Amino acid sequence: MSFNTFGRVFRFTTWGESHGPAIGAVVDGCPPGLLLSEADIQPFLDKRKPGTSKFTTQRREPDDIRILSGVFEGRTTGTPISLMIENTDQRSKDYSEVAKAYRPGHADYPYDAKYGFRDYRGGGRSSARETASRVAAGAVARLVIPDVDIFAYVSEIGGDAIDPARFDAAEIGNNPFFCPDPEAAKRWEKLVDEARKDGSSLGAVVECIASGVPAGWGAPLYAKLDSELAAAMMSINAVKGVEIGDGFAAARLRGEQNADPMLPGEDGPHFLANHAGGIAGGISTGQPIRLRVAFKPTSSILIPVETVTREGAASNIVTKGRHDPCVGIRGVPVVEAMMALVLADQKLLDRAQCGER
Repeated sequence: MSFNTFGRVFRFTTWGESHGPAIGAVVDGCPPGLLLSEADIQPFLDKRKPGTSKFTTQRREPDDIRILSGVFEGRTTGTPISLMIENTDQRSKDYSEVAKAYRPGHADYPYDAKYGFRDYRGGGRSSARETASRVAAGAVARLVIPDVDIFAYVSEIGGDAIDPARFDAAEIGNNPFFCPDPEAAKRWEKLVDEARKDGSSLGAVVECIASGVPAGWGAPLYAKLDSELAAAMMSINAVKGVEIGDGFAAARLRGEQNADPMLPGEDGPHFLANHAGGIAGGISTGQPIRLRVAFKPTSSILIPVETVTREGAASNIVTKGRHDPCVGIRGVPVVEAMMALVLADQKLLDRAQCGER
């Protein structure tokens, strides 16, 4: 069985392959009456699209979005919203060697092992190209949670992290790395460019914050808000780790250090810390939700790597084509989209069980 749908009440299904004629998403469960047009979606796709700088893949895709259904006279109808993005700059011939041998670290071998057949052109469904569909669906999800502010940024590339003391949210849109530390952004230019010229790649860490989430979203035990977020982030291609709040750092603290003390406030408790990342017992606390997502280095590189052919013979492979030297950079709008999709779903789930608050 294939699983191409995510969500419970607010659901989306992505479809299409990297080198097919188009990719897209079908969003179901969206409330009716919301204002929606292509102009509400396009800015988010423009943040993710390839070819925006020399630090990303040079594949040239405009990623123009088309709404095919679910909207009438500028408003959602409550029926499935079908979104389509045409692929216009495929170079399938770049993958002739990939058809013969597996790329280590990529999904080539496990796909073949599972299905006995695979689309080797850019990786098919395992390509990061699929994430454009998520970003489009995430733009719709944001309309469901208008009071929630979501933003993400790159906090680390190739082991080089930002300085929190220099954090400036206004800088995130002023450089090609979505970096809030202008000094780190300057260092990363050299770091990523050297990896690109070497034919190699680098990993990255993306941090995401959602503020304005009310207390009470989520559920205990098997549908915890943090487990839903972790599943959403781990479903992104190239993601290998997720931390919520202090994450692994919490294991190095004492109980009194890790606690989030509370004082009486006008609209509920006033928290003095947020080690938990805005979630306790699987339910939002009203504090900002904070998480970190680790992206591995891009597996498609120009440096020869030992591998095996489909017939099992030893070989070496060099992956030609146009690939991101650091795929985590373009992961920023994807992480934001998955955050929005989970929170929109959680809002509707909460309303279904508890009614309007």
